[in-house]
Amino acid sequence: MSLADFLDPLQQPLVTVLGTPVSWTEVLGFGSGALCVWLVARQHLANWPIGIANNLFFILLFTQSGLYADAGLQIVFIALAAYGWWTWTHGGGPGSPDLPVRRTTRTEWACLLAAGAMGTFALTVLLDRATDSTVPFWDALTTALSLTATYGQCRKLVESWWLWIAADVVYIPLYAYKELYLTSLLYVGFLTLCLIGLRNWKRDLDARPLRPVEVAAPGYGAGVGRGRGGSL
Repeated sequence: MSLADFLDPLQQPLVTVLGTPVSWTEVLGFGSGALCVWLVARQHLANWPIGIANNLFFILLFTQSGLYADAGLQIVFIALAAYGWWTWTHGGGPGSPDLPVRRTTRTEWACLLAAGAMGTFALTVLLDRATDSTVPFWDALTTALSLTATYGQCRKLVESWWLWIAADVVYIPLYAYKELYLTSLLYVGFLTLCLIGLRNWKRDLDARPLRPVEVAAPGYGAGVGRGRGGSL
């Protein structure tokens, strides 16, 4: 059996939503994505393998819909998931292998914002000139937001949820515009889970005694406010 024979059934319509057929790929992406974000909110390690499965489904879905940056983003997400999986289990240091939730430093904020702005600009130009994308800027913006948010999630930066929230606010109408109605609905659910995740991580942070480095470093975590999601 060839790869095409395996993938073809996933692309077949399963149900119809608002007169638009919804494929198995979108349904499986919906389910695995929702489960992944719920697990992240609970700081459960299983979010990483579930997230990788979600990325594979979305590679197929977004390629079919002409959202090329989002499709390519899923490959980066898989690499980040492997990094995040390792970091969550080994990043706490000697005697404390589990990575704790913490706030984002000023330096990290500056790097994330600069990377996000440059990434958005570069991807917008690339998509506009090299593809037939009808939404190059919005595709690029959500890609940049998602990458910076996922990096923050890998490091358990509590403000990463605000970046995900910002991305989801754009994703919801973007996917509806591309007639991916189930995926748009999924991101409404993601937005709700992001708010829950932000609350849970902040509670965990508030309940955790400060480590010596956090007490000794003036201005630690005093960066500007920022947002989640997811990845998410």
